[in-house]
Amino acid sequence: MQIFNLKTMQVYPYEQRDKNVFYRSPEFKARIIELPPGGSMPDCDMESYVVFTVIQGTATVNVNEKESRLQDGECLITEPALLSMKTQDGVKIMGLQISKKTG
Repeated sequence: MQIFNLKTMQVYPYEQRDKNVFYRSPEFKARIIELPPGGSMPDCDMESYVVFTVIQGTATVNVNEKESRLQDGECLITEPALLSMKTQDGVKIMGLQISKKTG
């Protein structure tokens, strides 16, 4: 068992996103995503299931061209999809990627 404080965790810019992975196993990985005001995450073709939980702020998430707004305490769960994200005021999110079982 491990406990992580998501509110105080150091976050690196999107370009260094691999440093934001704080837990990894063969089945899933967990990372922190933080976008500054006016920031965005470009289109990402995810081959895994994704769970986004907003820790602080608001974001607009696009899943297969369907737009949804997420705010503090809300969670989005999606099957493998084309994802992107943007924020007007800044956002901090925990993202989980869960492997799609094959075979």
